[in-house]
Amino acid sequence: MSSELPTAAPPPDSPGDAVEALIQRCLQGDQVAWEQIVRQFWRKVFNVAYKFVGRHDQAEDLTQDIFLKIFKSLDTFDRRANFQTWLISISRNLCIDHYRSVRKERETIDRDVDANELSPLSHDPGPVAALEQQDRVVLLKQAMGALPRTLRTAVLMRDIQELSYQEIADKLRLPEGTVKSRINRGRTELARQIRKLRGDDFGPSGALLKRTGANR
Repeated sequence: MSSELPTAAPPPDSPGDAVEALIQRCLQGDQVAWEQIVRQFWRKVFNVAYKFVGRHDQAEDLTQDIFLKIFKSLDTFDRRANFQTWLISISRNLCIDHYRSVRKERETIDRDVDANELSPLSHDPGPVAALEQQDRVVLLKQAMGALPRTLRTAVLMRDIQELSYQEIADKLRLPEGTVKSRINRGRTELARQIRKLRGDDFGPSGALLKRTGANR
């Protein structure tokens, strides 16, 4: 009869080892591995974003932006560090950057939006046409400030700065189709915010704003 003791089974991989393996696969171009990381850490990043913006839709957009930037900087992660700690630290820093960017955009709106530069998108009666010139600028600033950052930026660049779709796509590094979608969603949300601020139920035809010649 053998006196040898049974060999102990090797310990299971730690969560850190599993994440390390996913990171390595991501760096090798494995999209499935990246999707696993996103699913695993989405809620943690979302919670950080939500604490900064306080709205579910804005937190969703911000979380997507954060993961995109994390993906681009994944190769800078020090493997000796804790990935979750690194992830949350970057998320907080990006949320702070977002806050500063939003504040700067609002200052830009306050500085650059002029009543003389605004006109209704159509000739039908709408909320803008019904307002006095000074009142509609105040209303526009409030409504623009209520938009999610991604939508506000797209509408601001298109309808206030008069950039073309391609110019916006180049500046934001997004496909032109995504830019058009954000602008359409932004205009719809802007109309909703204007109606909400006015307490009226205007039809959608007159609710959108543009500068003369913006719809190139």
